[in-house]
Amino acid sequence: MPRLARLDIAGLLQHVIVRGIERRDIFNDDHDRQRFIDRFTILLSETGVRCYAWALLTNHFHLLLMPTSTTLSSFMRRLLTGYAVSFNRRNKRSGHLFQNRYKSIVCEEESYLLELVRYIHLNPLRAGMVKSLEEMDHYPWSGHAVLLGNRNFDGQELQAVLERFGNKPTIARQTYRQYVSEGIKEGRRDELVGGGLKRSQGDRPSNEYESYDERVLGSGNFVDSLKQEDLLRDKMKSVVTLERLIAAVSAVLCIAPDLVRKPSKSRVPSLARGIICHLAIFEIGYSGSEVGTYLHLGSSGVCLAAKRGEKYLKENAVTMGQIMATIEK
Repeated sequence: MPRLARLDIAGLLQHVIVRGIERRDIFNDDHDRQRFIDRFTILLSETGVRCYAWALLTNHFHLLLMPTSTTLSSFMRRLLTGYAVSFNRRNKRSGHLFQNRYKSIVCEEESYLLELVRYIHLNPLRAGMVKSLEEMDHYPWSGHAVLLGNRNFDGQELQAVLERFGNKPTIARQTYRQYVSEGIKEGRRDELVGGGLKRSQGDRPSNEYESYDERVLGSGNFVDSLKQEDLLRDKMKSVVTLERLIAAVSAVLCIAPDLVRKPSKSRVPSLARGIICHLAIFEIGYSGSEVGTYLHLGSSGVCLAAKRGEKYLKENAVTMGQIMATIEK
């Protein structure tokens, strides 16, 4: 049975799990882990992806991310490809390092954010990489020590997590640590790695079932909202082609459409490409690779352009309205 396409929608919390091919080790030592973290930090800054939790083990890792101005697939491709090249070079090996398809689960934020932060940060303890919570408080390869203020990691969203435990940092950290401690006795939480409400619906009559999706962790209503958004994106793509989008943006910015698809550092064509990248990916539903191929941009070029376009449109709402009106004509 073919696998379902990812729900790669900006502004959604995503639990990402990446494993080594054939469950082989992807980190041989702390040097490998540091090289991964260095690349991860740079990409978080460049792409605007938010990181709420993370944990590196030996043959896999967990991330809790929220893409904002780039797609998750684009971010993960850059992260995994760059690290694999570095790892292979350092360890004198060749071939694939990761399983072909990482796992990403869209999560309902208010219901599951804190549960997932705790679940992810307890992974090193469950795996026996640390022996106690006290040791984990200073473990350098997860976001737990960062939340406690014992380690630094510039890309982690500290405030967004700690503010849910209290207004004062000291109290918030104490409450957070107690919350993590209480989670130790719960053991494995297989229900936190996807499947929506199916796990708890048992043998109830089919007419009482809520919607579920193996790509989603959340309520039936949340699943329905995602499906609706996905359907709207598919419909939008069938109506608004990239050619039509370029024509609309070019008309509003008063430039020739063919200039948009040519390499140029001139301000207006560059701005047009940024607006097109942002709208195509985050409003219409095209993938970064589709847009990059059409505009002759690499993945990093698409990410940077989309951020530039998003910033401009936020500051110039009138332009956004003009573009949408032009498309609808």
